Amino acid sequence: MRILVAEDEKDLNRLIAEALEDAGYAVDRCFNGSDAMDYIDSTEYDAAVLDILMPGKSGREVVREMRARGISTPVLFLTALDGVDDRVAGLDDGADDYLVKPFAFRELLARVRAITRKYSTTKNPVLTVGDLTLDTAAHKVTRGGKEINLSAREFAVLELLMRNKGTVLSREKIENHVWSYGYEGGSNVVDVYISYLRRKIDDGFDTKLLHTARGAGWSVKEPQ
Repeated sequence: MRILVAEDEKDLNRLIAEALEDAGYAVDRCFNGSDAMDYIDSTEYDAAVLDILMPGKSGREVVREMRARGISTPVLFLTALDGVDDRVAGLDDGADDYLVKPFAFRELLARVRAITRKYSTTKNPVLTVGDLTLDTAAHKVTRGGKEINLSAREFAVLELLMRNKGTVLSREKIENHVWSYGYEGGSNVVDVYISYLRRKIDDGFDTKLLHTARGAGWSVKEPQ
């Protein structure tokens, strides 16, 4: 999943991005609300973590503009404003959740998982396709009861496919949701990770779950 972090405190911005990246998310980051709106206009994010008090545009202005344009990307507000009126105003503007500084990074990650589930077709944190399971909170994948070790990027690609099981996802769609603007890999990076996943989740099993739609993309499907 790809997350936008907009926070004008540079050290906190960096720490939030590192925590999200360590959890397997692709992260783009900026330091003011005007740039945040430009990023949101440029790509489809799975969630946005926005400071409220930012230069350019406040987090509240950004989320109001998003909602007015019909952009439903889940938004988590970060702020030092901890009054009831502040929280009510932020949620009424269209934010999905509200976290007061200082906060624990474990709670930040849990809240990001929660708001992304809100817009997913499945609310269960454990995704299942056939005998393949992916636990988004524990970052654990098993097939037939046997644990499969995946890199953070492999996990992210598989999570995206399983959240959209039965749907063919194009190379561009996968790349846009799993890699950030800062990635400098090759043009065939999605193909490479699909081949890694195919070996890890399908090799040795009679029933294949990862399928290629030639010229269109890839999907994971329930066994027929």
